[in-house]
Amino acid sequence: MDDHPTRRSVVFGTLTACASVAVAAAADDDDPRKEKQPQKGDLLVFSEGEREGQTITPADLKIGEPPVHAWPKDPANAIVRDGSRLNEVLIVRLDPNEFDEDTRPRAVEGIVAYSAICSHAGCPVTAWIKATEGNDDVFKCMCHNSEYDPRRGAQVVFGPAPRRLAALPLVIKDGELAIAAPFIGKVGGQQG
Repeated sequence: MDDHPTRRSVVFGTLTACASVAVAAAADDDDPRKEKQPQKGDLLVFSEGEREGQTITPADLKIGEPPVHAWPKDPANAIVRDGSRLNEVLIVRLDPNEFDEDTRPRAVEGIVAYSAICSHAGCPVTAWIKATEGNDDVFKCMCHNSEYDPRRGAQVVFGPAPRRLAALPLVIKDGELAIAAPFIGKVGGQQG
């Protein structure tokens, strides 16, 4: 008997392995835990760029630099909660002396987190620019020009948005950014 595999057995084995990987990946994408809103104790991971999927630490954020986009990640089972775009978070580090009284308790070492979804029409908030009115940098939704001030609880400072961005209280856990409590406020756009 020949110990060398036949071409048919090699092709069949390769197809079987590929199908198994595809089924496992599809099962992972369909996991309902990926859609669950951020939970207390979840870590935060980069949602884009070279460090996508890596845990965010305070050292990754410099005062005044543009915000980082992140997903929550359940540390118990390593599930990244990226199954709903409503879970994406903006994280920025600012001078904590600039925070108002509502923002300060939700921040840690000058770091604050907010929903990355505009409260007007549900578009992604993607820009970090000088405010239309004033000199501070603010979050901006480019769809309809709503601007939010992260120093004042992400309240609307310009544009048609009806309310501030939902805030996500933070703590530092073992040197990494973690969620202290669920979103404060409604996530997403107004209902038409």
